[in-house]
Amino acid sequence: MTHALSFSSLRRLPRVLGLALMLPALPVLAQDQTTPDSDGAPSLMERGAELFFEGLRREMEPTLEEAARLFAEIGPSMRSFLTEMGPALAEIADQVEDWSVYEMPEILPNGDIIIRRKEPLPEGEAPEADEDGSIEL
Repeated sequence: MTHALSFSSLRRLPRVLGLALMLPALPVLAQDQTTPDSDGAPSLMERGAELFFEGLRREMEPTLEEAARLFAEIGPSMRSFLTEMGPALAEIADQVEDWSVYEMPEILPNGDIIIRRKEPLPEGEAPEADEDGSIEL
């Protein structure tokens, strides 16, 4: 069964990655930072922190399970994409000085992907077309 990489899956990726990267740090944050009371029981602050992180872990569990499913689904497609397109994307990234001056990429009906400038270049700064009408980026 082939899974297509959808735009909605990619939109969720930063949120899922952020949560997945944050999860391993939670036990470290929840560790004892103070000494226990004289009877060895945790203080109210320690107990509150433990409850908070346990609740956070339970709340994040479905999201992390979804992240694992999403990574398993898009992993092979992403690996193939990066193998094929990685060098070309790196070359484009080297040529672009400021990504904030461009709109989001747009996929045309014929499958071409274009990235438009938010504000057109002034007349004197526009690149000149070659003999065949193409513009070298």
